[in-house]
Amino acid sequence: MEQSFAVVTGASRGLGQSFARELARRKINLILMSLPGQGLDVLAADLERQFGIRVVFRETDLCSRENVLSAASWINEHYPVSILINNAGIGGTKKFEDASAAYIEKMIQLNVTATSLLTHQLLPNLQQQHYAHVLNVASIAALSPVGYKTVYPASKAFINFFSRGLNQELKGTNVSVSVVNPGAMATNPEISARINKQGFFGKLILLDPDRVAKRSIAQILKRNPVVSVNSFLLLALLILPAFIRIPLMTNVIKRELVW
Repeated sequence: MEQSFAVVTGASRGLGQSFARELARRKINLILMSLPGQGLDVLAADLERQFGIRVVFRETDLCSRENVLSAASWINEHYPVSILINNAGIGGTKKFEDASAAYIEKMIQLNVTATSLLTHQLLPNLQQQHYAHVLNVASIAALSPVGYKTVYPASKAFINFFSRGLNQELKGTNVSVSVVNPGAMATNPEISARINKQGFFGKLILLDPDRVAKRSIAQILKRNPVVSVNSFLLLALLILPAFIRIPLMTNVIKRELVW
């Protein structure tokens, strides 16, 4: 494990940075990826200095198919990978009719296509290691449709099903695939503002990204296919029938549109 690397996408902030720090604490070398201009170079240097590991990084926009394939080729050429964390994703709250075509395409490209392609391209690398793990970050929204988000829950439902199916396909091999479905996390001012507009419900389900990262890493190393980080909300979603759950969640999310 010391000689191999963990890849973390969306690593510059929020849950991605929490994943990077938790892996670094475990003395696992890192390949960090995020958009340009988000201080990835500073984070990489800090983790190297603090934890005595190797940290390399690549600033790229995974909304481009070509960038995903280029990044995967670069990784495969230079680094053995034993952990892949597909964390990069995009959400948002809009009326579907008000969303632009670019907004919809970007969400599907990053949440669905980039995760699928990067996993596909790095799988041969992962299969060459003694043990290897893939963690895909979905969302609690993957478990139910909700108005004013529409495409986002659908994209995360894809990740949920994709992860469970691929894990079954690779069962008995050296590669395990896990999925985590976290709820809201106050990872930046924009998301914090949206959570505050959800009122009591938003605050009730709020999660700490550091705790999510710590639990997730511990669970994937045990090869658990599903990482549970918000049992209360998960139980509520499973118990409530759809005719109650979907309007309830939609009414909560609708508050984010009122400024």
